[in-house]
Amino acid sequence: MPAPRLTVVGSINLDLVAKAERLPRPGETLTDATFSRIPGGKGANQAVAAARLGAVVSMIACVGDDELAAPALAGLEEAGVGLDALKRTSGSTGVALIIVDAAGENVIVVAPGANLELRPEDVTLPDGDAVLCQLEIPIETVEQVAFNASGEFFLNAAPGGGRVPAADITIVNRYELEALPNRNGVIAVTLGAEGAILLEEGEEVARAAPPKVEAVDGTAAGDAFTACLVVSLLEGRARDEALHRACAAGAIAASRFGAQTSLPTAEEVDSLL
Repeated sequence: MPAPRLTVVGSINLDLVAKAERLPRPGETLTDATFSRIPGGKGANQAVAAARLGAVVSMIACVGDDELAAPALAGLEEAGVGLDALKRTSGSTGVALIIVDAAGENVIVVAPGANLELRPEDVTLPDGDAVLCQLEIPIETVEQVAFNASGEFFLNAAPGGGRVPAADITIVNRYELEALPNRNGVIAVTLGAEGAILLEEGEEVARAAPPKVEAVDGTAAGDAFTACLVVSLLEGRARDEALHRACAAGAIAASRFGAQTSLPTAEEVDSLL
């Protein structure tokens, strides 16, 4: 069958990552860290992941007119994600400040910058394409995308806590599930090392456990899960199979350092399974 077509409307960041033996306590300074600059942002991570998994992906997003834009876009360009609809604005490209410890746990602070300047009028969706959004861009833009999408609309409702438009499938972690204003429709819930479940109208209809891996960095594990679930469903796979593949993709990402540097290919997912 032809490769599924997916448009991602979302955020692009440059991740500034410090890796230390442990996370600092409030007010504490640690000096044993190593530093990396890695392309990131939930939207960009999911676009890159979907492209590596075999989808034909385009992205609608906004970056600043600054020195951070080129390294932030490098992973998308390498993965072959279409960027014809990219908006550039004065000011800063989005930045995420990330600390990762030796067990793969992390803390993240995001300065969204240009991501907040992606307005509803900036988005023209290709007819018939499936669409994937997250909540790192203005909610008004996400709501307009949900209204205008002519194909399936998928929403990774992260970060949680605000308005959430209806989607064909909503993807959240257990904490974001608590923040959803309603739990209607189909919801995929990630549970970390416990795997994931699929809910339909509040009832569990599928469950999957992840393969065992050694955790290195969980930064983009949820993005790998989201992209793999979406691509697997667009390929026509059954929900159970799609959920198991998504858990495998998330596990692979958690076993590697960085955001886009950790995202697996379809062959890697199938090999792990």
